Amino acid sequence: MTDLTPDLAAHFADIALGHVAREYPNKLEHVLTKDGDALTPRVLHPIFFGSFDWHSCVHGYWTLASVLGRYPDLAQSVRIRALFDAMLVSDKVKGELDYLARPYTGGFERPYGWAWLIKLQTALDALAGTEKDGPRWAEALRPLTEAFCDRLEAYLRKSDYPIRTGVHSSTAFALTLATDHARGHAPGLLAAMTAKAEAWFGQDEDARAWEPSGDEFLSATLMEAVAMQALMSPHAFAVWFARFLPRLDAGEPRTLFTPARVADRSDGKMAHLDGLNLSRAWCFRRLARGRSDADRLLDIAQVHIDAALPHLAADYMGEHWLASFALLALTA
Repeated sequence: MTDLTPDLAAHFADIALGHVAREYPNKLEHVLTKDGDALTPRVLHPIFFGSFDWHSCVHGYWTLASVLGRYPDLAQSVRIRALFDAMLVSDKVKGELDYLARPYTGGFERPYGWAWLIKLQTALDALAGTEKDGPRWAEALRPLTEAFCDRLEAYLRKSDYPIRTGVHSSTAFALTLATDHARGHAPGLLAAMTAKAEAWFGQDEDARAWEPSGDEFLSATLMEAVAMQALMSPHAFAVWFARFLPRLDAGEPRTLFTPARVADRSDGKMAHLDGLNLSRAWCFRRLARGRSDADRLLDIAQVHIDAALPHLAADYMGEHWLASFALLALTA
């Protein structure tokens, strides 16, 4: 079973350091209301202007914070600390908050970017206990995290239906990423997440798993299961999961057990399928916990890791985000 090693952590850090401050190419999610709104990424987003898009830059920072927390003595740690010292400061965070105050930003990065920002806060809070400057970094980002927690809670309370998808709009993925922070810091958000998970998914059974589609980086089926695992008691989840995937022991639905093939890694949408393989591995490793068939699920996870891990930097369309998903998989 492949786990995170210092060499792999250094590789992931090198990849992330190569793109979090790379402004171009850049795909903005930005609404223009007048001529003066046509601004550069760095002006619009003082911290998260790199990595091709805002959310990828956020989880690039999460990759760096996670590597620093696990392996603080890597050579790359010097550059990570310097980056955080320069970027995780109150005036730059205010610039990110100012963007949220602009017109037509209510749906900006909903819910994927919101959840990754919240998960970044969790990683920085962990660094606050191990790094000399960790408390300063964590407290600098906190106002932005609180803004996204508020947005996520308000969104959940008015959302009658989940978004069952394998891309950025997935509500199950957002619930999973946000759970750790909500459990420790945002009880209102946690209550809303738990209630919605039960309302949206509690009666689901016999999942057919019509996947993957040609541009998915998440398994809608497995992601739902992991979200429920995160928010339910172990006993209640075991009962629910047995109904949700009743033929898992028989290797059904078969499509979940077969890694996706990536035909063209220079195609940004097709490159998503490397992420699908890594996120499936993450899910299978989480779902294996406490199960009698854990070894089989871990073997399936390994097959998916093997299909994607050699290709993290094959093209910038994957390079700007895939290391984060590899890190999720290897630390599950």
